[in-house]
Amino acid sequence: MGMKSIRIKQMEQYIMEHDLVSMEELRSKFNISMNTVRLDVAQLVSKGAIRKVYGGVCSNQKDNLVPFEERQAKNVQGKIACGMAAAKLVEDGDIIFIDSGTTTMYIVDYLVECKSVTAITHNLNVINRAIAIPNINLICLPGTLERKTNSFASADTVRALEKYNISKAFMASSGVTHNGMVTNASPLEYEIKKAAIAGSHQKILMIDSSKYGKSGMLTYADLSEMNKVIIDEEVNPALLSLAEKKNVETIIASFPKA
Repeated sequence: MGMKSIRIKQMEQYIMEHDLVSMEELRSKFNISMNTVRLDVAQLVSKGAIRKVYGGVCSNQKDNLVPFEERQAKNVQGKIACGMAAAKLVEDGDIIFIDSGTTTMYIVDYLVECKSVTAITHNLNVINRAIAIPNINLICLPGTLERKTNSFASADTVRALEKYNISKAFMASSGVTHNGMVTNASPLEYEIKKAAIAGSHQKILMIDSSKYGKSGMLTYADLSEMNKVIIDEEVNPALLSLAEKKNVETIIASFPKA
C-alpha cells in the first residue's frame, strides 16, 4: 500500500472517530497542503465513507449533531457548577448574552440575587428558565427553532443581536482543541456566536471538563479571545496550561454539595 493510500485510510479513520472535522484540522493533523486535503476528501466522498458539510466533512455513519436532551444528560454536576460560578460574575445592571448550550443554561438558575439584569438569548431552555425569575429583563432573539440545539437561528437572529452592547457574553462550545480552537457543531449557530463575541465587552467561555480535546466542525474563536474560561474541577491540567499561555483567566467551578 502506497503512502497516499495509507494517509487516506488514516484520514477516513480519523473522521469516523471524530464524526465532524474541519478541513483546516485535517490539514494540520496530516501535515499536508489544503489542496491535498481537498483531493483526499474528494476521494473519500466518492467512496461514500464521508460527506462534505459547511466548512468540513463528517462521517456518513450517523448524524453528527447530538440532540440537546442527550447532551444535557452528560456531566450534569459539572455543568451546574459552571452555572453557579458564572452567575457570580454577573452584576446588577449588566446586559448579558447567554449562548445556546447545555452548560450555559444553568447560569439562569443562580441569577435570583441580582436586582436587575438584562439577558439576551436565542435558546429555548434559557427562555423557559428565565420566565420564572422576575428580576431578569428577558430579550428573546428571533429565528426558526432548530430542534437539535433548542435554539432559534436565522439571519434575523444575527441582525438582532448585533444591535446590542453586551456587558458579558457567556459562550458555549462543542469542544476546545488542544491548541485552543473554540469550536461548535452547528453552522446555524456559527454566525450567532461570532456576533456575540464581536459585540461583547467581556467574553466568558463555559465548558464542562469533557469538552477539552474535542472539536466541532467550525471554529468560531480562539481561546485567546476569551477573557475567562469557566470549567468544572475535573479539568485537564493541559487546559489550565493552555489558558495561562493565552493569558486567559481560569475559574474552576466546584461541584455543588449534596
